[in-house]
Amino acid sequence: MRILYISQYFPPEIGATQTRAVEMVTNLAKLGHEVVVLTEFPNHPKGIIPPRYKGKLVEHSVWQGIHIFRTWVYARPNKNFFTRMGLYLSFMLSASLFGSFIKGPFDIVYTTSPPFFVGVAGLWLSRLKNAKFVFEVRDLWPESAVELGELSNPRMIKWAEKLENYYYRQAAAIVAVTGGIKARLARRGYSGVHLVQNGANTDLFCNRGPALKTTLGWQDKFVVLYAGIFGIAQGMEQLVTLVEKFTTNPEIHFVFIGEGPVKASVQKLQQDKALTNLTLMNEVAREAIPDYISAADCCLVPLKKNNLFLGALPSKMFDCLACERPVILSVDGEARLVLETAGAGIFVEPENTDQMAQAILRLKTDPALCKQMGQAGRAMVVKHYSRKQKALELEQILTSLLQNKRSAQD
Repeated sequence: MRILYISQYFPPEIGATQTRAVEMVTNLAKLGHEVVVLTEFPNHPKGIIPPRYKGKLVEHSVWQGIHIFRTWVYARPNKNFFTRMGLYLSFMLSASLFGSFIKGPFDIVYTTSPPFFVGVAGLWLSRLKNAKFVFEVRDLWPESAVELGELSNPRMIKWAEKLENYYYRQAAAIVAVTGGIKARLARRGYSGVHLVQNGANTDLFCNRGPALKTTLGWQDKFVVLYAGIFGIAQGMEQLVTLVEKFTTNPEIHFVFIGEGPVKASVQKLQQDKALTNLTLMNEVAREAIPDYISAADCCLVPLKKNNLFLGALPSKMFDCLACERPVILSVDGEARLVLETAGAGIFVEPENTDQMAQAILRLKTDPALCKQMGQAGRAMVVKHYSRKQKALELEQILTSLLQNKRSAQD
């Protein structure tokens, strides 16, 4: 197959979307398919495009045999509704324009959303290149934006819902990343919805031992790690409250790694509360994250209390489990079911810092339980959630689409 893979976010940017995209395209390429990536000039999450792209509208490069086309976007460090819309709409336009000049033909135009407007570019390019339009849904937008209070204008909501439904009707296949998303779309009457969940690169993410823990001087600490975006949905303020509960327990140390819109407020809370038991770090290269997870004794995977997240399945959970670290999960629903079925961690109520604290103390006082949960998590990820396996699942879906197309032509 020849696949045009459209993802607004892509490495060197760091995040769950970027990780899923790069893992999927590299594994599809290893399976013998030609994958071309169409993405933005890197800027997420700081909103600053590196100087090397100054004055450019598009750049073409080849990485591990994969052709990557990066296009200009309206990126700004000041994050508000208008700058975000400028970012999303500018990529929609630049991807549609410069993608038109990428030499075809293509069998598949694979478009991953959100951002929501990337679907417009995907639809346009699929028609231009006479390819199947496949729409991946990692988050139900605009529903999630309404639930989180990011979108409230009734007219805009109605318009966005119409565009969303148009994507689904035009797609040759819809790929959902969680069972919850798939079920919601099925209840809305959409057929041809396939499930390809998140997972972990089990070669990269593995237990690398305590070397970094010793290097950083944490060898005598029980280290609790959060590594991910500092976002609204993660409830970072509650995590700061959790840290504050342990200010009199010097044996427990917290490490938060990442960037995001609420990073500055977390830093201010740390300073105002004089939280010496918390280390805040900038984002770390994906290749180095397994060392930091291995330096921790347990990992936090939080989301706020919202029915929308009952169908969430955070990719960071699989990364932590693949490194043999127990997870304290404050995400109910689908993620809880996966974790508890594996016996790989402890579920606590979202935003319930008392339960989080109890879970930390339980793990600290029972090293054997930590080891048992870590091993169970690794075994579960290797068996059911490796990125290689997920690429094979996607390959089967796309191959089936093309077989049906050829059968119809015959």
